[in-house]
Parts: sequence; C-alpha cells; structure tokens
Amino acid sequence: MTASLPRAAAADLLAWYDRHHRRLPWRVTPSDRAEGVVADPYRVWLSEIMLQQTTVAAVKAYFEAFTARWPSVRDLAEADEAEVMKAWAGLGYYSRARNLKACAERVARELGGRFPESEAELAELPGVGPYTAAAIAAIAFDRPATVVDGNVERVVARLFAIEAEMPAAKPEIRRSAATLTPRERPGDFAQAMMDLGATICTPKKPACGLCPWREPCAARAGGSPEALPRRAAKRPRPTRIGTTFVAVRADGAVLLGRRPPKGLLGGMSETPGSVWVERGSEATAATPPVPGRWRRLAGHVDHTFTHFHLELAVMRADVAADTPAPEGHWWSKPDALSGEALPTVFRKAISHALRGPSE
Repeated sequence: MTASLPRAAAADLLAWYDRHHRRLPWRVTPSDRAEGVVADPYRVWLSEIMLQQTTVAAVKAYFEAFTARWPSVRDLAEADEAEVMKAWAGLGYYSRARNLKACAERVARELGGRFPESEAELAELPGVGPYTAAAIAAIAFDRPATVVDGNVERVVARLFAIEAEMPAAKPEIRRSAATLTPRERPGDFAQAMMDLGATICTPKKPACGLCPWREPCAARAGGSPEALPRRAAKRPRPTRIGTTFVAVRADGAVLLGRRPPKGLLGGMSETPGSVWVERGSEATAATPPVPGRWRRLAGHVDHTFTHFHLELAVMRADVAADTPAPEGHWWSKPDALSGEALPTVFRKAISHALRGPSE
C-alpha cells in the first residue's frame, strides 16, 4: 500500500517553489501569474517535446531559435519540414522532430490552432505520450494531472523509500506521486517537483538540508537517499560498425544524401554509406556514391546511441568541381554545411574527413 504525506506537503513545496523556481524561457513563473500572464500551450508543448531525453541546458538555445522563427503552432504547421529538421539537428531523437511537425499540422488544421486541454485528448496527438500529455494538461491548463519525469521519479522514490528496482518501480512511484498532486496550482506543483529533483534532490549528494520535504522524507530518515531509486544493472551496449563516404568537391562542397523517412535518424541528412551491422556480423558491401580515388582515413568515428555504440570507418575522395550529384543527393558548399540537417555522427564524420590523414 502506498504511504501518504501530510496534507501540508504540497503547500510546503509550492512555498519553496515561489522563492526558488528556475527561470526558463518557456516558463510562466508564479510572479508572472500574479501579473496576469497565462501559459502558452504551444510553448509548453514545444518545450516538453524538446526536453524528452535532453537536458535543459541543451534545449534553451533551440527553444529560443524555434520560437523566434515559428512563434505559433500555425507558423510551425506551415513550415517546410526540411527546415524544421535542420533547426532540430543536434538535439537528437529525430523522430521527435517529425512528430513535432505532424502534431503542429494536426492542431493547426484540425483543431483550429488550439491544443486540447484534457490528458486523454492530448495523448491522441502525434508524439504526445502519457507523460507529455500530463505535463501539458497541468502546466498549460492547470489541470490536476500527475506529471512524472526522471527528476520526479527520484524525488518520489526517496520521499516514500520505494525499494523496488527501476523500471519495475515505476507504477508504485506513479501511484505515490498521485497522492501528492494538489487540486490548487497543479501546474506550478508539477514544475516545483521537477525543480526540486533538478536542483536539490539530485542523483549524487542531494542537498537534504535545503529540501522543503526533509522532515517527511523516508530515505533521508533512513540515511541513504543516494541509494534510491534503485536501478537494475545496465546491459552492455552492443557495438555496430559501418562505413561512410565523404566526397569533397574541388570547391569544398561535400556530398550529402537523405536518410529514409522512418527509422533511426529518419529524414535527416547524411554522408552516404553502408548499413550498420553488429561487430562480428557479415558486413554489407559499401559502394562509393561517386567515382573517385577513395582512401580510408586513419582511425574511425565513435558515436553512442541509446541502444548501441557505433564505430564508423571514414572514406574520403577529392573529386572535380563538375562532378554531378547522384539522384537523391546534393552538394553542400562549406558555408551551407552548418545549416544542414546533419546529426552529430555525420558532422563528426565530415570533420574527421576534412582534417584526418589517410591510412
């Protein structure tokens, strides 16, 4: 059975949040609300999609660039998808960008430009799962939704001393979190929980002496807050290998292609190459995209994805200025490369090719 905290617990956290909240470009603070400012569901939704699997520090600049370029959901719905992918490049988890565009189109064209307010309706939008639906409902519309991200999981696991290992502990953590969610100011409460986990109840060396919940916290009372939440041992990531071809034209332009719309890095730009296979598997033959004197460069490019590590061999060829691009490919000149929708792994490959010696 899930334990419960004193009724004053939510009020204690909100009082702490009123004094110590983080100022974030997408957030309406308590002082803003006191002056009549209301949350913009578009900005709340955009920030929550960007923050999935990404840090606040990494998202700030992207968020400000996106909202300057596409200040409303209608603007984003009308944007060219390739431009959206370019603006997203570097944030990772690129299916989020495709869903972002699809969601904006749904809201703008089918819902009159207005986001639904209920969790159930929000969860029907492309790219909006249970967590994001709860976050938008609470933060944008002040609905009493229980919002549980990684920071909140840590806070709740320690507060109630939940000993089960993650991810098996998630249902109990969610049930416990639901007992805390107040009907008054649920949006501020959700953000207060996130801030508490991000700034006080941190994974290492939590600042328990500054925590508004230090008295009722069961893990602090037990003397081992850092031990929670318990995590099962991680499985080692497999290593995949592959080859990529960096063709450099005489004017410095680099040959690029487009990845298939679905799958890993779907719809993003790339330097052409082979299929990535697990080390020890039979490698797929890699065919250069254009004729040239191809040479393998010393070393390789390392990149780690969520579920595997990649070692990418880099081949380079210098070709004539009039070399045509194969169908579905294009030449990107040096001053245009930074604006291409290139994931980090391919930027690494290009950088390696432009500076690395051959074997």
